[in-house]
Amino acid sequence: MKIWSDKEVRSLFTEIEKCKSEDKSLKFAFEAHAKNFGRKPNSVRNYYYHDIENLKADIKRCKKLGIDLKKHEKYHFVPFSRQEKCLLEQIQNSVKNGESVRAACERVSGGDLKLMTRLQNKYQSTKKTKTDNVIMFRKTRKTLTETDINSLLLGLVKLIKKTAIEDFVESQQSEKQNQTQLLKEAFENLSKKERQYEQLKKNFELVKNENKQLVERINTLAFGKNLQLKEHLSKKTLKRAVQH
Repeated sequence: MKIWSDKEVRSLFTEIEKCKSEDKSLKFAFEAHAKNFGRKPNSVRNYYYHDIENLKADIKRCKKLGIDLKKHEKYHFVPFSRQEKCLLEQIQNSVKNGESVRAACERVSGGDLKLMTRLQNKYQSTKKTKTDNVIMFRKTRKTLTETDINSLLLGLVKLIKKTAIEDFVESQQSEKQNQTQLLKEAFENLSKKERQYEQLKKNFELVKNENKQLVERINTLAFGKNLQLKEHLSKKTLKRAVQH
């Protein structure tokens, strides 16, 4: 299972807020996020609603992510007014006469983007409800044939294979990301070690030069002391010779 990072969570909530500000369906945000992060739209939607509840119970994490939960409250259904119902009827009549749904909604809303979106969504919802209420009757069979059973089994096998492949691909993507992160950290550590080595090398050269200078100074001092000692011994020997 692919883990959600803080960066990805913030990206999702930002996308949701953008859709809401533009009065778009959250479906667009789920699909866009799924495409950008290699997930399934349904998985993104389920995570979003589940994480909202988690954030409500974990205020500390919510503040850390910088998410304003007030912007993620569920929409409350507002019944259509009589005026809006009249506008919806105008749209339905216009569509029957060949005008597009979007053009009709834009015209009757008078340029009000929020009202236009509300009317358009209501029209699509009404259209879907009417379609769903149509019942198609057909002759039924009491038993399934062998061909029907084989077709069902084949379809089930394909579905299982597809699901297994998708799960495998998702797990491989997650593992690949983990490996990439580990490789990145390894290169960063190697680069850090190389910088430390170069610094130690410079420090060693400094110590080496200081030691060389110290040896030269000691040799110089020793040479001077030897000359003084030889001169002192020579004077002492000469003095003895004169006395005798």
